[in-house]
Parts: sequence; structure tokens; C-alpha cells
Amino acid sequence: MAIQAGTHKLGPDNASLHVETGRSGAAAKAGHDLIIDVTSWEATLEVGDASSLSLSADPTSLRVREGKGGMQALKDDDKEDIHKTIDKDVLKQKDVSFTSSSIESAGDGLKVSGDLAMGGKSKPITFQLSESGGTLSGSASLKQSDWGIKPYSALFGALKVNDEVKVVVEGKLG
Repeated sequence: MAIQAGTHKLGPDNASLHVETGRSGAAAKAGHDLIIDVTSWEATLEVGDASSLSLSADPTSLRVREGKGGMQALKDDDKEDIHKTIDKDVLKQKDVSFTSSSIESAGDGLKVSGDLAMGGKSKPITFQLSESGGTLSGSASLKQSDWGIKPYSALFGALKVNDEVKVVVEGKLG
């Protein structure tokens, strides 16, 4: 089923936006694959003759929801330290936004192309959005270094967050 024509507003009240990270390095077993929720964001999807998508996210609103793997469970202090590191060293409190340049029908959804601004740099990106049972979903894999972001590392580089992360959105259309 194609995404219904009209204006669709998405945000934390009716949708989720999160980042999934992986880990590598000699000490990878000590680290965690993270799911990091974006807790303050909004998006507007216009579907029709002139389709468009815009999104803005507060770069200081990322919070660790879950850490998978690792030698021990993530504690609240660990999650707070990760939050501070994202703010200070990764996104540096610089705006995160997306503005579409083209949207095309693609199967049961849309192929969306546009510019993602993150870490003070803007780059083009393309991803798919699909709809099933009134739920919109999509994801995009991106390399942090393409936006000038140095992936986090610890233990003198023996534990690294992978350069490629996955951004996932899912929410109810209405």
C-alpha cells in the first residue's frame, strides 16, 4: 500500500527515532552495541503533487536506551557518560536536520533523497520509507566520518564505535 496523500507530522508523541551503533577493536568485547533514542525531534512528511520531508532533531536529546553485549550491563552512570560524550565530542551540540530534495514512489513507499546536516556539515543521503498497517518505517546507514565526525574510541583505540551507524524511524501515520 502506498503512503496516503496529505500532511503527516511525526515526533516523540507518535513515533520513534533512534541510532544503532556497533563496536570493533581489540577490546570490542568490553563495549556495547547501543540503541540511542532521539528524544526531541519533529518531522513533516508531505505526500502529494509536491512531496517533501523535513526533520529537525535536538542534538542534545540523544539518550541510551539499551546496550547489547559487553562484559557487564550498562549502568545509569555509563549511560550519562555516553550522553555527555555525544554532546561534547560527537555531535558537539550542532543542529541535526534533514531536508528532502526529491521524493519518488517506490513499491509500497517512497524513495527519499535530500541533505542531512549533522556535526556542522551537510551531505546528501537517500533512504526508503514504507508503510504497513498505518505504520511508517525507514532506515538509513551512514558513515559518521562523511560528516566530519570522528567515531568515538576508548582504551587507546582498542575499543571503537564503528564508523557506520544506522538511523531508524518508525511511527503511526494519522
